[in-house]
Amino acid sequence: MPTIGVLLSGCGVLDGSEIHEATLALYFLNKAGAKVLCLAPEMTAPAVDHAAKVPSGETRNVRVEAARIARGAVTDVATVTADALDGLILPGGFGAAKNLCDFAEKGAKGTVSPSVATLLDAMHAAGKPIGAICIAPAVLALALGRFHPELTIGNDPGTAQALEAAGAKHITCAVDEIHVDAANNLVSTPAYMLGPGIADIAKGIEKLVAEVLARVHP
Repeated sequence: MPTIGVLLSGCGVLDGSEIHEATLALYFLNKAGAKVLCLAPEMTAPAVDHAAKVPSGETRNVRVEAARIARGAVTDVATVTADALDGLILPGGFGAAKNLCDFAEKGAKGTVSPSVATLLDAMHAAGKPIGAICIAPAVLALALGRFHPELTIGNDPGTAQALEAAGAKHITCAVDEIHVDAANNLVSTPAYMLGPGIADIAKGIEKLVAEVLARVHP
């Protein structure tokens, strides 16, 4: 039974992990019989009122908020090594671009949170599969751009340009499809970068989970 890390960035599309994307990834992993380890950075970040879509004026702990999705304990990503995982999946949501890295603010000139970068570098060096959903491929572009990864975020020209400026090659991809970068063992799907609904994004996420599991070393 493989152990797959799910790297969360909070709870809620505007300031953390996109809940549909994270839940679907967890569902398909569970359905396939994989063991899941939910991870998140130990940090605080500004919160957003998801009804009004404006900053709430609060700051919240990203790892603690991620526990709302995990329905329990979430491990600090800084304490996890690549040896503990057979694969890793990053759901989308603006938290991926705000909390796991600062792509939302700095684009191609951004950097990845040190603990996240350390784990991604180690997973890549070990040849272990990494899946990225929605905007989360931006994290991989910043972390692994020197390897020129092939990634998708759908078809948004501005975001695609920023990915390529970070060193990645953007691949246009339909919402119900995935792109596999075999050389770097990366899988990505656009999900809510295209939408329009949960049934649509579920098709791509199911394929992404299946491909990550298929690429786990025996």
